[in-house]
Amino acid sequence: MERTLAIVKPDAVERRLAGQIIQRIEDAGFEIRAMRRIHLSKRQAEGFYAVHRGRPFFPSLTDFMASGPTVVLVLEAPDAISKWRTLMGATDPAKAEAGTLRKEFAQSIERNATHGSDAPETAAVEIGYFFAGIDLI
Repeated sequence: MERTLAIVKPDAVERRLAGQIIQRIEDAGFEIRAMRRIHLSKRQAEGFYAVHRGRPFFPSLTDFMASGPTVVLVLEAPDAISKWRTLMGATDPAKAEAGTLRKEFAQSIERNATHGSDAPETAAVEIGYFFAGIDLI
C-alpha cells in the first residue's frame, strides 16, 4: 500500500465541488486515512510550495492557495501516487483526458481543482506538512 496527499483546492471548495471530488476518490478505491478542511495563510502556502519559490508562477499560486478553504486528505491504495495523478488528470485542464477531475472541474491551469504528490518522497513531506504528529488510521 502507498499513501499520497490530495488537496481539493480553493476554487473547487468555493464552487461546492469537494463532496463530488471526495466521492470520486472513494469510488476509485482509495481509503481516506485523514482529512481536514483548512484555510492556508500566505506564509503556509509559501512553505508548502517552497520548491517552486523563484518560479514566475509562485506568487500567484500561493495567493490562490491562500484565497480560501481547502480540503487536504491522505489517500491510501496500491500505487496511490500514480493512481491519484491519473484520476486528477493533466495540470492543464485543456490537456486533461475526458473523465478526469481536472477535465471536469478545473477552470484553468492555475485554478485546477486538485493537487497531488508526485513521488513517494514528496508525499511523505507533504503529508507531514498537514498531518504532523497525527496518527493516520
